[in-house]
Amino acid sequence: YTNTTETNMNKGLAILVNKYYSLPSKYAPDDIVKMSNLYAYPNNSIRSEVYEAFKEMSKAAKEENVTLIVNSSYRSYDEQKEIYDEYESSRGKDYADKYAARPDFSEHQSGLDLDIFTTGANMKTFEETTAFSWLRDNAYKYGFILRYPKDKSDITGYSYESWHYRYLGNDLAKKVYDSKLTYDEYYAYYLDK
Repeated sequence: YTNTTETNMNKGLAILVNKYYSLPSKYAPDDIVKMSNLYAYPNNSIRSEVYEAFKEMSKAAKEENVTLIVNSSYRSYDEQKEIYDEYESSRGKDYADKYAARPDFSEHQSGLDLDIFTTGANMKTFEETTAFSWLRDNAYKYGFILRYPKDKSDITGYSYESWHYRYLGNDLAKKVYDSKLTYDEYYAYYLDK
């Protein structure tokens, strides 16, 4: 959270949101829709384009007997602030900065980000599931990338999250997937112009 700047909102789905690039103050997308309980745990909502892509991906996974379910999606500024403040007050600023984003620096607040799980899995066990393997091999085909890969926390600023997927749209997601780079690296090399 040093030398921060507001992200270039003209980049649309390709915006970068991390510890250096923030959303505009108290940003809220104008195309948020409620997600059906067929695809998400109750009280989840997301940008409409992301929802349509997730539904398509979920149906494709289901055809291979893989169940995908959204655990967490869009969070307003106030919701993200509440989460961050709770982490900070219970475990300190360093811990909060490692495991949660500050408000206006959260991809969840952008409405482009989903935490995806499967039945019977949690944060510790999701990586061991067939659903994780399926997403690793197929998510990019539907516009999603694994946002915080293993052993990349020095680049992303966040611990590995096997469940955290960012929507970029099909073309860009494939380019990032093929590059084998984190989105932070890809953005710096190819998009930050």
